[in-house]
Amino acid sequence: MKSYRYHTILSIAGSDSGGGAGIQADLKTFSALGCFGTTAITAITVQNTLGVQDVHCIPAGIVSGQIKAVLDDLQPAAVKIGMVPNLEVAEAIVEALREYPVPVIFDPVLISSSGHKLVTDETIEVYRSKLLPLCTLITPNISEAMALTGTPINGLDDMKVAARQLVSMGCKAALITGGHLTGSHLHDVLVDHQGLEQVFTSQFIQSTNLHGTGCTLSSAVAAWVARGLSLVEAVREAIQYVQEAIEQGKDVQVGAGNGPLNHFYNPHKLNKS
Repeated sequence: MKSYRYHTILSIAGSDSGGGAGIQADLKTFSALGCFGTTAITAITVQNTLGVQDVHCIPAGIVSGQIKAVLDDLQPAAVKIGMVPNLEVAEAIVEALREYPVPVIFDPVLISSSGHKLVTDETIEVYRSKLLPLCTLITPNISEAMALTGTPINGLDDMKVAARQLVSMGCKAALITGGHLTGSHLHDVLVDHQGLEQVFTSQFIQSTNLHGTGCTLSSAVAAWVARGLSLVEAVREAIQYVQEAIEQGKDVQVGAGNGPLNHFYNPHKLNKS
């Protein structure tokens, strides 16, 4: 009798008590795309649709223990990294993943919605020197890409330059998302270490329910990679999934502030291979 396995993914990220971003968005995305989600929680946030009120960082040893427990037993086919709150946790993640050859999708959480830097310069340097070389793909938005590269971004050409800089830091590919630029169309730029440059263009959707968009996109890429798609195909499918999730959730009121996407507008069955 054949033995089957689920497409398992590990999310290393912070918890969002409001359910729209972080670990909660990651698990919803994995499930919606037919994958089995596991977690290593790096921080617990006190937040809702109106914003973040407090953050409690999980000790680095506990983060490392969660990662190793999942890797040793469930052997995920992909890893997604989100909020890495401090230097100690960053070092612990690098050490835990160093000997585990699996696609790693990193969504760097660096800048708050109000424009404040969420991590120290020392932590960002660990991202550049140690974490990026372990990554298959990094998925920063405009602000995060500028913080990592020091390059001003005012349009599509600047996005390509910044993406090349990120790849030069050691990651295999960079996807810079352009949702923070103005216009009737959105442009996401993918650059890889082999010289590929591809622009994905999508229609702007007017909505205040955009909380967790970056988490969802990176998790969707991880899900499609775990299911066997190439990185370019996974990015294309992930962007389409996020677009549909925004469209299907734009008229729903969840809380009094910025609500989440509709992750389950068309869920897949739990997939096995």
